[in-house]
Amino acid sequence: MKTEKDLSDFLELYSQVYQELYRFALYTLKNPQDAEDTVSDTVLAAFEQFEQLRSKKSFRSWIFKILANKCNRRMRSYYQKTVPLEQAENNLVHEPDFTRDAGIRSAFAQLKEEEQMIVALCVFGGYREREIASMLNQNYSTVRSKYHRALKKMKECILS
Repeated sequence: MKTEKDLSDFLELYSQVYQELYRFALYTLKNPQDAEDTVSDTVLAAFEQFEQLRSKKSFRSWIFKILANKCNRRMRSYYQKTVPLEQAENNLVHEPDFTRDAGIRSAFAQLKEEEQMIVALCVFGGYREREIASMLNQNYSTVRSKYHRALKKMKECILS
């Protein structure tokens, strides 16, 4: 059972990362409503599991892992949805024109999930490679290599 102290501790830690969580979800999912829903789901799941967190110092990386997993599940659900052609054509009238970003989005979608997370955290989330390495519990050199390889893959995809 959660105590007032648990709630207070959680809110204190959450207040330090809530904007970054939303920014990461928004850049990953490209939809404000889905980003809000996913962050809400993440916060709820994190609070439910808060007593399992061993160190408050690892809160940021812990909650970002939860968020990244929830974003990945949501993105997989995007690919599994099928819409009748007539409905899709009707929706095109109301959707903004993303054609200029299509190459970048397509290249980003070609990356592995881990590469997407690293690129999103660095490019969209504004994190440095050392911070990402800490969040993902990986070696700095490994994250740096994966980041640069992912950017190279994206560039090759865009130019081809």
